[in-house]
Amino acid sequence: MNFRWEWEAFLRDTGGDQTYLAWLMSAWGWTLAVAACALVVAFILGSIVGTIRTTPSPWLVGIGNAWVELFRNIPLLVQIFLWYHVIPAMIPVMKHLPGFVLVVLALGFFTSARIAEQVRAGIQSLSKGQRYAGLAMGLTLPQTYFHVPLPMAFRIVIPPLTSEAVNIIKNSSVAFAVSVAELTMFAMQAQEETSRGVEVYLAVTGLYIVTAMTINRVMAYVETRVRVPGYVGGRN
Repeated sequence: MNFRWEWEAFLRDTGGDQTYLAWLMSAWGWTLAVAACALVVAFILGSIVGTIRTTPSPWLVGIGNAWVELFRNIPLLVQIFLWYHVIPAMIPVMKHLPGFVLVVLALGFFTSARIAEQVRAGIQSLSKGQRYAGLAMGLTLPQTYFHVPLPMAFRIVIPPLTSEAVNIIKNSSVAFAVSVAELTMFAMQAQEETSRGVEVYLAVTGLYIVTAMTINRVMAYVETRVRVPGYVGGRN
């Protein structure tokens, strides 16, 4: 059986005043938008939760632990369906939110549990003397965390944060389940309409790879620029 490539299928009209290539680029943009917004949500929440898990307050630590266990142990696709079908039924105002926002929240909350673990580990790898020094200088506990251990911890955990940034790109593919027009949804629909599944899925796979490799290169550069001088194996 001879297989013939038909990349010109991307130049066909979709019937909606655009080509499949333009649709592919639009879907890539939606994938990047979902991932970027979810990463912002995950970073903010994960930093807060990871920080409170290192405080001397048992109830704050308990809240942080509960957050991590809750969002880490429920499959991402199930969480998206909960945000899309269950939570709006319980909170009617959320029925007016578009699927894009709900996916961003689901993916952001899911990833925040993983980032919280990394932030906690980064803070705990530092000497407690740094926090005591901040308190001795008259800073409050929140001010101490914000100005002393957190900046150091973020620089230490850049490698695992890079992995999470790549993972969030890959995990954004579940957005198709609630009709967000990202890459995976494009691939499913375009291969049905063009009957060129090989070309369509190779193109989508290539864009995922390019995106992930770009993130890796950018984060590797950032890591070299902000590396903590003299930091080795949990000591600085």
